[in-house]
Amino acid sequence: MEIIEYQGWPNCIRLANDKMLLVVTTDVGPRVIHLGFLDGPNLLKQVPEHLGATGGPEWRAYGGHRLWHAPEAMPRTYAPDNEPVAYDRNGEILSLVQPVEKSTGIQKEIEITLDPRQNRVTLVHRLINHNAWAVELAPWCLTVMAPGGRAIIPQEPYRPHPEYLLPARPLVLWHYTDMADPRWRWSAKYVQLRQEPAATTKQKVGMWNSHGWAAYALNDDLFLKRFPCQSDANYPDFGCNVELFCDSEILEIESLGPITLLPPDGGHVTHVENWFLFKASVGEDDASIDSALEPLLAMTE
Repeated sequence: MEIIEYQGWPNCIRLANDKMLLVVTTDVGPRVIHLGFLDGPNLLKQVPEHLGATGGPEWRAYGGHRLWHAPEAMPRTYAPDNEPVAYDRNGEILSLVQPVEKSTGIQKEIEITLDPRQNRVTLVHRLINHNAWAVELAPWCLTVMAPGGRAIIPQEPYRPHPEYLLPARPLVLWHYTDMADPRWRWSAKYVQLRQEPAATTKQKVGMWNSHGWAAYALNDDLFLKRFPCQSDANYPDFGCNVELFCDSEILEIESLGPITLLPPDGGHVTHVENWFLFKASVGEDDASIDSALEPLLAMTE
């Protein structure tokens, strides 16, 4: 860990092992603003006009990875994260604590652990209720990927009719979702969404994902995100624990925790993600994805 200047912010934290590199903001955020292999490209999108900016009442996208609380609503969800965050290092754990949001009474924390020997990062996201009343919400973790890649989410296991009659999972659409958009690829085993800078419309879909993973393939880099699944819990957006969003600039891979009633004066909820980076060439057909991902998924269980 070292403090560095990065993209105009003087107090970013650089975390690295002999395989991968992260950069985390402390002048704003907390945000993971850079993720990639050593000497490799950043797999996270950055918003050029927001880099180095601090302060002010408006919400800025910045890019990178952030923590929100669901369900989405304006202006509650878009509380700005433009102020400095406190940070502390305890062994291998870096803790970042945002000031309490003035508009919501919620405080956000992220604990980051970079494995010293593997290309693995563990992020513990925490929402704390500092109001004098209970608040119902769900943790919502959004990773904004660099453009030009492809998100991959597994379908539920195939079970033939009439051996099994009940539905597999919800598939949730937004008013602007177009399932015929060529950026989507729907197959028996995977749902894929490609980010295309020339696209002029936005796309979003959410679903229940019992496998607990989503991936992003960009050139020969593969980002894998794993997250917990509680089949007996109540999730936001009609039961989604993973969502994809894209436009001409970005593609977001979002995981969500269950809706939780936080008690007043310090009630909290956590949501854990584990990130992995691999070098892999991933085709678009099911067989190619199986061949590339199945060994990697087995390594990360």
